[in-house]
Amino acid sequence: MSDELIQLGEAIFNEIDQNDFLNSIYDNMLYNYALNKFHLTNIRNRREYDVNAALRFADLLSKSTHKTKSDQHKMWAQELISLLLELEPENKEVKYYAGSILSSVGNYRGLELIDSPYKENTIQEKAFTAFCKQYLTIPADKSKTFFLQQKNIYDKLNGEFLSYSAPTSMGKSFIMHMFIKEQIINGAKMNFARIVPTKALINEMRTDTINDLKNILEDKNYCVVTAASDISLEEDHNFILIMTPERLLYFLISNPDFKLDYLFIDEAHKISGRNSRGPFYYKVVDLLSRKNPMPHFVFASPNIPNPEEYLKLVTEAEKGTENALTSSYSPVTQFKFIINCEDQTISIYNDHTKSPVFVCKIKVADTSLMTYMLLMEQYDEDHIQRTLAYVNSKTSAIENARNFAKYRKNLNDPDLKKLANDIKREVHGDYFLSDIVEKGVAYHIGYLPTSIRQRIEQLFKDGKITTMFCTSTLIEGVNLPADNLFIANNYNGRPKMSGVEFKNLIGRVGRIKFNLYGNVFFVTDGKRTTEKEYLELLSEPVKEQKLSIVQDLKPKLKKHIVESLLEGDAVIEKYNANQPEEEYVMMRKFGLILLQDIMDEHDSLVKREFSKQLTEEDIHKIKQAFDKNKKYIDNDINISADQTRRLAKAIKKGCHFPEPQNGYFSHTLVYDFLNELRVIFNWDKYEYSTLGKKDKNGNYSKLSWYAVILSQWMEGHGLNYIMRRAIRFRNDNPYPFYLNNYTIATYEDTPEHRNVVFADTLEVIENIILFSISNYFLRFANMYKSIYGEHSLDTNNWYEYVEYGTTNEMTIFLQRNGFSRESANYIKEHTKDYVVVDNEENSNIKLKRSLLKCDNKNVRTEAESIIYNIPQLFLPEE
Repeated sequence: MSDELIQLGEAIFNEIDQNDFLNSIYDNMLYNYALNKFHLTNIRNRREYDVNAALRFADLLSKSTHKTKSDQHKMWAQELISLLLELEPENKEVKYYAGSILSSVGNYRGLELIDSPYKENTIQEKAFTAFCKQYLTIPADKSKTFFLQQKNIYDKLNGEFLSYSAPTSMGKSFIMHMFIKEQIINGAKMNFARIVPTKALINEMRTDTINDLKNILEDKNYCVVTAASDISLEEDHNFILIMTPERLLYFLISNPDFKLDYLFIDEAHKISGRNSRGPFYYKVVDLLSRKNPMPHFVFASPNIPNPEEYLKLVTEAEKGTENALTSSYSPVTQFKFIINCEDQTISIYNDHTKSPVFVCKIKVADTSLMTYMLLMEQYDEDHIQRTLAYVNSKTSAIENARNFAKYRKNLNDPDLKKLANDIKREVHGDYFLSDIVEKGVAYHIGYLPTSIRQRIEQLFKDGKITTMFCTSTLIEGVNLPADNLFIANNYNGRPKMSGVEFKNLIGRVGRIKFNLYGNVFFVTDGKRTTEKEYLELLSEPVKEQKLSIVQDLKPKLKKHIVESLLEGDAVIEKYNANQPEEEYVMMRKFGLILLQDIMDEHDSLVKREFSKQLTEEDIHKIKQAFDKNKKYIDNDINISADQTRRLAKAIKKGCHFPEPQNGYFSHTLVYDFLNELRVIFNWDKYEYSTLGKKDKNGNYSKLSWYAVILSQWMEGHGLNYIMRRAIRFRNDNPYPFYLNNYTIATYEDTPEHRNVVFADTLEVIENIILFSISNYFLRFANMYKSIYGEHSLDTNNWYEYVEYGTTNEMTIFLQRNGFSRESANYIKEHTKDYVVVDNEENSNIKLKRSLLKCDNKNVRTEAESIIYNIPQLFLPEE
């Protein structure tokens, strides 16, 4: 009898997707929802639909037991009930059913949002609900429950390795955090590492982790660490490392004996695709997989069908499937609108029929993204809704934010006013961002100073900034509680988005902590992005992912690498003059990994992927060719053996970090040293678009520009000072520069041109000073110490001066304890108020707890976290 029921259930749920009555109801409900959203109910008639039938279908779908479609059915049930709650707000039966449906799908967090009067009727129902809640209760936080799909993943985290995929809004990172929290609470003495894709996410995750664990950190002797230089690493703790793959690689190189128990790789799909950062993931995983015991590896990806692909990095391919999980369930719904600016039409997309439902035609010519954002703004006079807008360039984000802000008045909010004043003080009085934040508008781009970016994010979460224009930082994991998301095109910078990136972007709207659904508006421009392209991206499933070394390092590139190594030189030239820089950098890094694996006789995935291009005879020849230079081949895949050889030779001949002159780094001093490194590291070849770029006259004008910023940065000047010096340099050197991605202009000291200088300067600090130059200085410092002794740079280490943006010992000390550069400078400037120093040794620095009540909001916020992570830094309470 039970077999018959199972078969009957399968038959019902097998065919329910094609039920014409259900699809007709859903279509009509979507149409009516669109009328509500665009306030067209007085112009167009709502379509008829059977409310009771919709409730019964939703109830049935919520109980789906289909082997492969259960997740999709449960999500459809959520969509139906979300629509009904919106369309029938006074219907008590809808609210009652909503409780039953969300209970059936296990969405207990959604249940808390709707305040349903639903109660289980029978003893069996009550017992089952009680069992589910107990089963799904989060061990580390008994007040919260998992979704069933989260629980399934959580229960597998104890295994040697796991790779899982789920929608963006399902809480993949939350699962990792709760697992770590449970281990710590239960007394585990382990070290955890979490790889995040961007520096922008490090501070967000660090703050969230500390603020959730709070006193648990001190009680269980754990510290959260985000850099290899953090002072707590010199003490006896267990650690949670939160780093980018590059930072973690350099940490592992510097700390070869560090025992790591768990490595969590978030946004693991970054290991696929043609990008120069991908090889760092390979190198980190390979280094750790050589350790005995090997750490547990956990990969998390959004929306991909084959998460087992990433397990090839640590295990045989055939073992991957049993250690991989895929879930398509999302606790929130995204309703998708297509706005065709050429045809002047608005449609709402039906995910189940994969087709648009026409809503209306707009009789306005020359509409654009801004037209429809302002239209939605009219319907939200009190700014209740929070809206994100995705654009594919930093320039576009700034321009659109400014244009949008023109239509708003100042909100006279003290927090917004304080942020605006702080931006003027910290960056510059003319910086456009300071004008628009007072209107509740902002832009969110990667190079914004960390303290400002975090303030913007928090004010958006608080509902004070309600419209924000974002670039690809939004795709890369920034979590913001948006009600609406406008997408201006399907590009990520210049390349088109992949299916994974597109679905990941859509998932950034709607957060179960705040609501059951969000709205996505796809806006066409008729040139780069059409309705057809959006429909294709929406309707096509995400393709199976392949590792970048398989998919993007083509056989011809692998052959080119092998031929280069056979010549006995680690110089890997571009494949041809037209090879894109990103592909060349990726190719070169994989070549350096391959060379080291050959020299170490290490059977890695990278080496195996070259098997068709690499014979045993080739391997023998390469080993012979590089035998004399073996000592120059190491784990740093930013630097090749030819660079390392020249570096060692130069240092032995007397090359050193120049001494600053009376504490100052003159432009000549810095430029001359950078120029010396340019030759040593061959930046003309390896950094040809930045550090080694020549202008049309054959001069290294970019390097000169970098020297201006670097000298001010190492002297410890604030951003405002650096900006003023940058403007002065541009006035003195008014050569042509890029006003945007396409327009070249000669510098004139206008507000628009000044803001280009501000943007360029912030980007140089983020990407050149703190990344490229910092890495080269680190390499120089390590080589120097290996030749002249560990303490040879104790009094003049430019790597430290770049890393901390100062030569001041107190400011460096505070940053090593977790404060940002800006906050450390503030504390130093107010030493009498907040710092106690041991006068005998002048080294035992303690902070007064009054710092937690200082006037500087950024400092207060940072101190509130650091006091939990490094409690010994603060004086005891009086």
